[in-house]
Amino acid sequence: MAKKKPPFLKRIFNSINIIVILMLVLYTRLVFLAVSPEIDGIDMSDFAKQRNTANIILPAKRGTIYDKNGLNLASNVSSYTVIAFLDSSRTINTSRPMHVVDKMKTAEKLAPLINMSEETIFNLLSRDGYQVELGPGGRDISELKKREIEALNLPGISFMPQPKRNYPNGDFASYIIGYAKRHENIINDKGIRRIHYEIIGELGIEGKYNNILNGVDGELIYQRDRFGHKIPDTNEMRIDEIDGQDIYLTIDSSIQRFLEAAVKDVNETYSPEWIQISVMEAKTGKLLGSATTPSYNPNILNITNYENPLVSFLFEPGSTMKTFTYMCALENGIYDDAKKFESGRVEIHDRVISDWNRDGWGIINYDEGYKYSSNVSAFTLVRDLKAHELEECFRKYGFGAQTNIELPRESNGTIPFRNEVEKANAAFGQGLTTTAIQHLQGLSIIANDGYLVKPYVVDKIFDPNTSEYTFVNKSEKEKVVEKETTDKLKKLMYSVVNETGGTGAAYRANRFEVIGKTGTAQIFNTKTGSYMSGGSNYIYSFGGMFPAENPEIIIYAAMERPAHSANLGMARATKEVIDNIGKYLAIGFDKAETENVISLQIENYINKNLVDVKENLLKNGINPIIIGSGEKVINQRPMPGTRIFPSERLILLTEEPEIKIPNFKNWSRKDVLYFKELTGIEMQISGYGYVVSQNIEPDSILTSEYELEIVLKSRNVFEEKEEEPEE
Repeated sequence: MAKKKPPFLKRIFNSINIIVILMLVLYTRLVFLAVSPEIDGIDMSDFAKQRNTANIILPAKRGTIYDKNGLNLASNVSSYTVIAFLDSSRTINTSRPMHVVDKMKTAEKLAPLINMSEETIFNLLSRDGYQVELGPGGRDISELKKREIEALNLPGISFMPQPKRNYPNGDFASYIIGYAKRHENIINDKGIRRIHYEIIGELGIEGKYNNILNGVDGELIYQRDRFGHKIPDTNEMRIDEIDGQDIYLTIDSSIQRFLEAAVKDVNETYSPEWIQISVMEAKTGKLLGSATTPSYNPNILNITNYENPLVSFLFEPGSTMKTFTYMCALENGIYDDAKKFESGRVEIHDRVISDWNRDGWGIINYDEGYKYSSNVSAFTLVRDLKAHELEECFRKYGFGAQTNIELPRESNGTIPFRNEVEKANAAFGQGLTTTAIQHLQGLSIIANDGYLVKPYVVDKIFDPNTSEYTFVNKSEKEKVVEKETTDKLKKLMYSVVNETGGTGAAYRANRFEVIGKTGTAQIFNTKTGSYMSGGSNYIYSFGGMFPAENPEIIIYAAMERPAHSANLGMARATKEVIDNIGKYLAIGFDKAETENVISLQIENYINKNLVDVKENLLKNGINPIIIGSGEKVINQRPMPGTRIFPSERLILLTEEPEIKIPNFKNWSRKDVLYFKELTGIEMQISGYGYVVSQNIEPDSILTSEYELEIVLKSRNVFEEKEEEPEE
């Protein structure tokens, strides 16, 4: 009989068996892991690669928006966030530290430059972590500030670039240009936190053409070490970014300046609910400028209204609509020059239509009715037309539908002709709604002998990836009325502005003949269900063009509920705009008078010797502004190919970085903005028009201790004092 094993030996034996079994299981698993390409459905080779692979987004550059002459209206600029590397593992060579070594010294040096206390910076530098952002003072700093910090040579201090959309003109054609905002997307790349910045357009051209401006981001893929750095001598895969395209508008910044100054002067003096003045090239439909209030600065987004008064505001136009009522009557053969009627008032069903002059002008004809802006005249003229016939005319002239100008949120307007009363109201511009851009388009029919021209604001698009231009718009013309009709209307519009008794006498220009039509419309109060009356509870408007015989420019102005002196305020502003545009474009001046406004086309002076460039320019009557004391031109404004006038400045930047402050007196806002754009310095610019003061003396060397402040004041651009025309 065999002896039983002692209990403790049995336990040892059992333990050995268990260990052997476990080792066999682990060995089998290791063999399987070594030879199998997949574990639990996961490709282990790809998994291993991904653990050490970095995927970096290569951001595409957002395109720039320019005016017709190449002036920068919206572009990306680089701003930076100051970051501090805290982890000592980043330093490989102790003689060249790559992390913050002396936290107290670093805080002391940075504090005055980023406007943060030493204590706050020191506390940030004392945190645990690989790196830290020095905010808020270290965020969104300029290139100039970055250079100052770099000059301190502080170990571990670096910069994270981030795109920022910049609008160098500030509050300038804001509803046309629109705005784009920067959005931060946090990407967790396998434990490494990255920020991807994306700029997205949200209004105006920025929003409408966001995809074209944005381009397509690229990607860089490479093998990295545990610190996130690229492993030397390893392959990388790069998908290049496709930069966004540049957009050139039809806007002329000089004309836009005239409009901005006029609108802001009216706003400050008369405080209307809103005002807009817009200008279009008559033969082509190019929108040359549009200024409005309320407005906003896209750099700070102080927006109170997201609707563009040019294309989105709907309003009853009043008597400016009589132009198109008369057009319809002429086209339908019911206009009788000899026919006369009693002005003042007329009854229709249970309503009375009255003239603004309740006593009327006695027995008058239709020509006189137009000149005096008689409501009775407009109604009597189309009495024999059916409601749908007048509606069809208005729609044919572009009302009640979008013009399809390249701006978002355009309204259609409404033309509700359901009965004779509504037809009567519509004949003198009440009971229907229109937009300012529709009036510019409608007036083009008269300027072009019966052809309607579609308005547009995008001239061409430049693709930097292919160096090719695409011309977006060509003038679209459609004949809608006969030339005899427009010839008659030109005579009628001439009488309004230039003949005794015309309602538009205040719009008479000094050097050439303007033709047009005024309007005063009641405002419908939706709360009371009736029209407002009394005081300045009206919408005042003017639609005109010049010169009279062969119009080159169409202008439309409208203003709602000013505090006082309604017609006087808008008429003065519009007349000043007309006079300034006339001289700027040399309209209505004889040869001797236009010699001093002949434009010159500038060349490309970049990378050329300054002495040679200056000598050549002086021979052509241009005395350039020189920035820096270098010998070579590295940049210029305006850009090559731009035409400039003697009153404008050509600014050349040399390679010497020292910035000497010029005497800005009498510089235009555009010239000041050119200087700011070339130098990248911080400036506070207030006012519109021309420089009257600056806070830093000329010839001073600009340093980061000072911020340049420029004050401008509006005035008649050409400083000519001329006698007011007689009424």
